[in-house]
Amino acid sequence: MDHAVVIGASMSGLLSAAALHRRFARVTVLDRDTLPDADAHRKGVGQSRHAHGLLARGREVMEELLPGITAELVARGALHGDMQERARHVHAGFRLARGTCGLAGLLVGRPLLEGQVRRRTSALPGVRVLSERAVTGLLTEQGRVTGVRLADGEAIPADLVMDASGRGSRTPSWLGELGYEPPREERVEIDVRYATWEFLRRHDHLGGDQVVIIGPTPETPRAGVALALEDDRWIVTLVGYGEGAPLDPPGFAAYAATLTVPDMHELITTAEPIGPPRAYRTPTAVRRRYERLSRFPEGLLVTGDAVCAFNPLYGQGMTVAAMEAGALLDPDLSSRPFFRRIAGIVDTPWEITVGGDLRLPGVQGDLTPKMRLVHAYLDRFHAAAAHDPELTRRFLRVTNLYDPPPALMSPAALLRVLRSGGQRAVPVPA
Repeated sequence: MDHAVVIGASMSGLLSAAALHRRFARVTVLDRDTLPDADAHRKGVGQSRHAHGLLARGREVMEELLPGITAELVARGALHGDMQERARHVHAGFRLARGTCGLAGLLVGRPLLEGQVRRRTSALPGVRVLSERAVTGLLTEQGRVTGVRLADGEAIPADLVMDASGRGSRTPSWLGELGYEPPREERVEIDVRYATWEFLRRHDHLGGDQVVIIGPTPETPRAGVALALEDDRWIVTLVGYGEGAPLDPPGFAAYAATLTVPDMHELITTAEPIGPPRAYRTPTAVRRRYERLSRFPEGLLVTGDAVCAFNPLYGQGMTVAAMEAGALLDPDLSSRPFFRRIAGIVDTPWEITVGGDLRLPGVQGDLTPKMRLVHAYLDRFHAAAAHDPELTRRFLRVTNLYDPPPALMSPAALLRVLRSGGQRAVPVPA
């Protein structure tokens, strides 16, 4: 095959291009914005100034698509290490036990990560990444998509068009124009609000730990993430459902003090802030069910946030995008098999996020009896994991998208939970 066009130079679009270059002689990535030359925030990524989680599975797939990228990022200051060893994971109000899980994490700011992925992808043979090219429509011939039309009227022919344009994807409306049904949408109204500040990082902060993740609970629907980044920085994001942290120093610190453990408040009140705080809001999580369509034009695929835009609190977006890009290496790039493959990728993180969000006040949706039983078990699981590093390891394998959620209920895991007596652990300083 000769030419593939990717709509959007997002992480999803760039990684898709990195995969497609192995199948096509030419790959053209078209982005409507002006792409930065350096490692800077990109206009089309409003969330780039906030904490980003690259899960271990996502780093692994990126390494497969762009060999050597982990070492390149580490050479530029990114931090690399075991995801359990120097991290504080607090879930359901319990501080999970320390240990090693064997999962290699990477702490890196979104501008540096995206900039390096863009440089590496642009340097691949036959790949071009073009700025200020807004796609306004599709070219078709005999029911097949044969290219794209730009805002200036230019037509670009292609053997395959990949829509990686994000939440604002126009594919549903383009399908209607072509006489196809748009995909059914599943929506969860989450109203997640971010407030983020960067701080100078000293090596004695938090006893040398590099990650703090404090999840929400039904009683405290607030969360916090602190990640050590390159250039001796912390990025601290406080998250609320329906309300966000104040953007002044006393209010920001006071909000952190309401989380289920004091770690974030301790960091904020002992570190020096850098620059202004930033706010961001995600009103909904959306999944478009392309795999359930009975008719879809060949020559067109959709990926990334254009298929499923998750609650960003769970840090799954970049990893899912990388895994979907990996699905492009399959020999069959016809639409229905591809959408079935990525549906299997999306199922687990969607189940994790929606199930977690529906527990929280203000998130609309009904908890099924099965979900209530699962949540009751997970509360006991986390209580046990506060004393059991092996249970923490198993939990991290699920949240990093290596194992499916039922793995937490395997006979071996159940036995460890039952042996703990299900006693409620009390959060204690690490």
